[in-house]
Amino acid sequence: MRPVSTRARAAVSGAFTAILVATALGAAPASAEGPDGVSTTAAAADTPAVQLNGHWAPFDRCPVDSPAMLATDGQALVATCVASTSPGGTIKLGSTTATTGATELQFGVIQDTAAGTFTVVPPAGGSIVSEPSAIPGGLLGLMCPSDIPFVTDICRQLTDISLNRVTATVESVGTPTEYDLTAALSTGRPIVALPVRIHLENPFLGDNCYIGTASSPLVLRPRNVTAPTLAVQRFDADGTPDATGGTMLRFALTGGAQGDSAFSVPGATGCGLAGILNGAVNLKTGLPSGAGNNALTLNSASTYSAGLTAPGLVKPDAGKVLSQYWHSAAGR
Repeated sequence: MRPVSTRARAAVSGAFTAILVATALGAAPASAEGPDGVSTTAAAADTPAVQLNGHWAPFDRCPVDSPAMLATDGQALVATCVASTSPGGTIKLGSTTATTGATELQFGVIQDTAAGTFTVVPPAGGSIVSEPSAIPGGLLGLMCPSDIPFVTDICRQLTDISLNRVTATVESVGTPTEYDLTAALSTGRPIVALPVRIHLENPFLGDNCYIGTASSPLVLRPRNVTAPTLAVQRFDADGTPDATGGTMLRFALTGGAQGDSAFSVPGATGCGLAGILNGAVNLKTGLPSGAGNNALTLNSASTYSAGLTAPGLVKPDAGKVLSQYWHSAAGR
């Protein structure tokens, strides 16, 4: 498949908007947040991750059973599923660079066709799921050496690999916003704003050591560094590819690298008893760190959007039909 041309981008843009809203997030309304800062909007009836068949496979956490998605009629309100993945990359926060594990972003999106607005429905547990990454050098690299006496005492104890190891996990702290469809089909422009925090885990750091919080998150705005390849795919309700008669329609943008080097990073909080290690972590890693000093790279990024091929034909039950199709792909 060839890279996306200007003419193709224009055609697909119209199709995305008219039929699927194509991965559009837009400006989501304010949503409730749980005690850990993870959005809880429409999460009560969310569908857990399952293994789906065929072209449904990327959407295993799509919240098709949320009340908001089920209530869409296919005409005034149109629901789609969105998923984006990367097998790995790198992230630089201040003076620390780490290799990232696999990351996945999923959510449902509802278009109000009359108002031209979009509402994001995140899955239970947040939109982002990521594998923990090891911080190079562990705790020794993160805050040692130090001229702070109690930190120096900790540094002397870090001869055990298990005590030195530090992992970092990216977590959602809100609903993604600011989606730009044109940016998703081109290069160099922010595609979406992702509010996140990074959980640092180590026995000395305790359970509540984070870079970023619900009220002061890192906001990542990845953009295509290289142009993705576009494919438009139809498939049957159970996920089986069906190029001519499929009742489902999927857009796939694959093979491009994404990145962001314009985000700022707040200082660490909650590290050690009563946050006693915050200063040591911040000093050694150069946090807080202003925009331009940090960088994110996501390799081999793939983004998919799927919805009913003709949602208006099953009004007013389009949302319920979408849910039924999703479950049929899981063999339920």
